[in-house]
Amino acid sequence: MESRTDTLNEEVSAMDISGRTVFIAGGTSGIGRGLAQRFVDAGSTVVVGGRDIDRVEGVEAVRIDVTDPASIAAARDEVLAKHPDLDVLVTMAGVMLAEDLRDPAHIAQAETTIAVNLLGTIRVIDAFTPHLLARGAGDIITVSSGIGFMPFPLMPTYGATKAGVHSYTESLRAQLAGTGVNVTELIPPAVATSDQQAKLNPAALPLDGYLAEALSLLAQDPTPNEIIVERALPLRWAERDGTYAQLLARRSESLKTLPGR
Repeated sequence: MESRTDTLNEEVSAMDISGRTVFIAGGTSGIGRGLAQRFVDAGSTVVVGGRDIDRVEGVEAVRIDVTDPASIAAARDEVLAKHPDLDVLVTMAGVMLAEDLRDPAHIAQAETTIAVNLLGTIRVIDAFTPHLLARGAGDIITVSSGIGFMPFPLMPTYGATKAGVHSYTESLRAQLAGTGVNVTELIPPAVATSDQQAKLNPAALPLDGYLAEALSLLAQDPTPNEIIVERALPLRWAERDGTYAQLLARRSESLKTLPGR
């Protein structure tokens, strides 16, 4: 696993999640909400963002639609007006949609997935990067997926967008080198963020277990560029380990759930 000092030849210490001011786009549920609570528990100030904030409790929330540039700008202005010391940005918003590539109608799911997962990530980063650069310090945390490295054929555009997030994150880190703004990528495996998801995928890692392991990796000195919990390692390194074809064939079994298969 690479660390920042491996790739940038910089001295970067472990990420401290205490006493920070954090905005998590897509932090109203799932991994994002769980991560928000961990920051809060560590003594940080946290604002979560999402389209549905009415049911959010215990943490400040702002409405944001990452597919809408005007919504992103409004959320940024609201967050920075209240929290001018913001020093952590997490881009967590994402959707997972099944697609049947034999049916041209799948383009609707593909376009939605790209707009949220990839363009949404880029737009949110663009909105907050000038603020972080002006501070000369801070952290950007992006979220890709093990599926970005080992596709899940039932969700082809999801995998493509997460591969895109990984590549974009690598370039962002290179371009921000030396600015004091660090870039870290979370690469989760399947994570059960609800009891229903745990029943649908018994192999999914429980949310609390994922967060505990991910945060222990964030606390390493120096913090790795990529936060890859043990369950995600086989996906991240499948090509290197010679297991890619075997894993892809196994994951293609999900295509049997499509109509007519």
